[in-house]
Amino acid sequence: MTELSGKTVVITGAARGLGAEAARQAVAAGAHVVLTDVLADEGRATARELGERAAFQPLDVTSEQQWGEVLDFTRHQFGGVHGLVNNAGVSTGQPLADESAEHFRKVLEINLVGVFLGMKAVIPDLRAAGGGSIVNVSSAAGLMGLALTGSYGASKWGVRGLTKIAAVEHGTDRIRVNSVHPGMTYTPMTADVGIRRGEGNYPNTPMGRVGEAPEIAAAMVFLLSDAASYITGAELAVDGGWTTGPTVRYVLGQ
Repeated sequence: MTELSGKTVVITGAARGLGAEAARQAVAAGAHVVLTDVLADEGRATARELGERAAFQPLDVTSEQQWGEVLDFTRHQFGGVHGLVNNAGVSTGQPLADESAEHFRKVLEINLVGVFLGMKAVIPDLRAAGGGSIVNVSSAAGLMGLALTGSYGASKWGVRGLTKIAAVEHGTDRIRVNSVHPGMTYTPMTADVGIRRGEGNYPNTPMGRVGEAPEIAAAMVFLLSDAASYITGAELAVDGGWTTGPTVRYVLGQ
């Protein structure tokens, strides 16, 4: 159902974590994948691991010129592009009143403007291919208000809204645009701030645990595939039920 044979996908922030796992699953589903990241050494190593259907190109998502270079590279390497995963981003947490305007702008530049530039760059190629799929990685913080996420939350709400606008504008181009909203997920980045994997380690969610990178990546690959051919403008929460509301646990028989 998630067959991607004959398709070429560009994935940002693909050197490690969710982006690397999405690249791994896309290659396994038959796609050619161009991995991009500012972490060039790690990105090249990940691409080598994935074999001849993967290649790496450096990318700062805030640079329109570098986006053009990525598209030129993709056309030369694999003949064109059929899908994009806008995964690159930065996470941050501090009280709104303590956040500087400079930091706020920087986070929006990476997390939101970077997504805009990516969509703008690939849309002509997707039109030429007769359609395609764009998957924008937002967050649970783009579905609800979370303390200490001023710039991050604002950027992820922006990604959610921009996704819907693009879906409306490009539906007749057969370009599907959807957003994925991960909850707390175990990655190298979250491990550094003390997030632990395993049952019972995250009682904030109904499922009682954090997500794993393969679970989030599977949603991205599904939305890239023809199995999601009538899905556009959707927001797919992959968060263990976190955004459904306050967690209340029931014990049968009590």
